Amino acid sequence: MKRVPDPEKAAREIARREKQLAGPRGRFYFPYLIFIVCLVYITDEIASHIGTLMKTEIANDMLSHFGESSVGMLDILSVVSVPFLTLGMLYKPLSDRFGRKPFLVVNTFGMSLGLLIIYLSNSIAVYVLGACVIQFFVPHDMQAVYIMETAPARHRAKLYSAVKCVAMLGMLAVPLLRRCLMRETSQWRKVYLIPAVVGLVTSLIALLLAKETDAFNRSRINYLRGDTAENGTDASGGVIPALKFVWRHRQLRWLYIAVAFAEAGYLLTVDYQVVITYGYAQHFLRQGLFPDLAAAVESVGVHQVTAALFLYPVGCALGHLLPGFVADRKSRKAAALFSSLAAVAFFLGFMLGSRAGLPPYLVGFFSGACVGFFWSNVDIINMMTGESSPTALRSSILATVSVATGGGVAVSYAVTIPLLTKLGNASAGPVLLCVAVPSLIAAFAVLAAKTHDTRGVDLTAVKGDEWDGPAEEKTENQLPES
Repeated sequence: MKRVPDPEKAAREIARREKQLAGPRGRFYFPYLIFIVCLVYITDEIASHIGTLMKTEIANDMLSHFGESSVGMLDILSVVSVPFLTLGMLYKPLSDRFGRKPFLVVNTFGMSLGLLIIYLSNSIAVYVLGACVIQFFVPHDMQAVYIMETAPARHRAKLYSAVKCVAMLGMLAVPLLRRCLMRETSQWRKVYLIPAVVGLVTSLIALLLAKETDAFNRSRINYLRGDTAENGTDASGGVIPALKFVWRHRQLRWLYIAVAFAEAGYLLTVDYQVVITYGYAQHFLRQGLFPDLAAAVESVGVHQVTAALFLYPVGCALGHLLPGFVADRKSRKAAALFSSLAAVAFFLGFMLGSRAGLPPYLVGFFSGACVGFFWSNVDIINMMTGESSPTALRSSILATVSVATGGGVAVSYAVTIPLLTKLGNASAGPVLLCVAVPSLIAAFAVLAAKTHDTRGVDLTAVKGDEWDGPAEEKTENQLPES
């Protein structure tokens, strides 16, 4: 049964949101909104990747008693944080009821808090607690919703990619902090402090300067007035309404399946540092420069890996930047294919490059490009999901994508971890490649055969049923455009 808003409360909220819509923006509001979003994205990306960039050091410091299997054991422990994806699925839809801004601020604060907890950790239990806090707040990407609902339609993908590019470059702070603060691998915690503080400040800036999106305010007003024709749905957020909506509409169902297949290669984006570390370690062992693998790994972690990680964000930035131009100029599907092929090519580049002893900066660039293109593929599918959803349920639908992504990630862990645990860390490269390639092929096959392209759609006009017919019945020109 549909919940009817209280008339008095609805009238007050309508007045407040109309006032926000009528409020002055200023000619420079959009540029400094993008600046805020860039700061939030930098915090998000550092929180998302710092554990991966420090993975070998964390595993060897906290789980050294597991020897060669320390990285695999850390992966197993990280499964503890997976249920927080489910909790997040219940949390993010609230932004379809209360607005985008509160969650932009709270998410940034939460990610920073998780970083601070890890900095203060003195045991594996506290470390896992901090990782769980980060895992709860990182997936929501409210900054992406901001871009989606404020950018001009014809530049939406380019602007999103450009902001992601800046965020990736901001990750240069991690290898820089490694070099400045980490004199030995056991000092890895120091690298977490400065990003935590910067993130806390960023959340304050977002609180003071960001405004609610016009798309949300209009959609909320329509809902409160009962105008479902413009709203696209009589719901206003929530997990169950979002899942029901997805189930009823063909386009969204297949997009969920596509992203699940893509995420089955997830550990490729987590264990690249392990691939680099053991690739160089094996190379130096063949050269007779170290007595054993453990000694080679210790040296590589301080020197070659740190050097490689300086160019990792640059490669990652490129991997996020280029697909956006392809997506706006050609199509979302063309960008997904381009991203998938590039991710595999650059993976081969950094896996074989580290084993051949290529310069660390080049190997780091290749690894970053691989991860950047991999996530660009996922981002494009998620953008198509957002562009196929009505505003009143957009955030909720993007939240419930975690059902699909969680399934894909679970498959990735279930297939990859047993192999890494049995074969050892040195086998990470071939194992990840054998899992990721089939997953990317399956994701694009679904995307190409079962979904419609969403380039140029008008997000204020989307109702979700535009793509319910067979793929051949609609062309891009028949979709709602802005």
